[in-house]
Amino acid sequence: QLQLVESGGGLVQPGGSLRLSCAASGFTLDAYAIGWFRQAPGKEREGVSCIGSRGTITNYADSVKGRFTISRDNAKKTVYLQMNSLKPEDTAIYYCAALRIIGLCALSYRYDNWGQGTRVTVSS
Repeated sequence: QLQLVESGGGLVQPGGSLRLSCAASGFTLDAYAIGWFRQAPGKEREGVSCIGSRGTITNYADSVKGRFTISRDNAKKTVYLQMNSLKPEDTAIYYCAALRIIGLCALSYRYDNWGQGTRVTVSS
């Protein structure tokens, strides 16, 4: 059974860093694009970043460009989201999601396998 589990969330001060992990099980990660999404209280879910199955294509929301970096280790079946220079507006529950597609990624894709999320709070 395909499963995604996020970890690495927590409380961090503005300007700090966190690294989120998305661990996959039950499927071969290297055939899937992975996206990171977030949902802040009272707001709609938004795309943050995605990475293609080979790791050569990445995309970022304008709000996180230059601060967040997505990467993947298919051998470890894990995708990472390194978040630097965090701002209070980054506070949200972060979800990873998978879509079976080779090479490409886009935040507009209809990802059909989702994790349960990890909470990130940026506050002093």
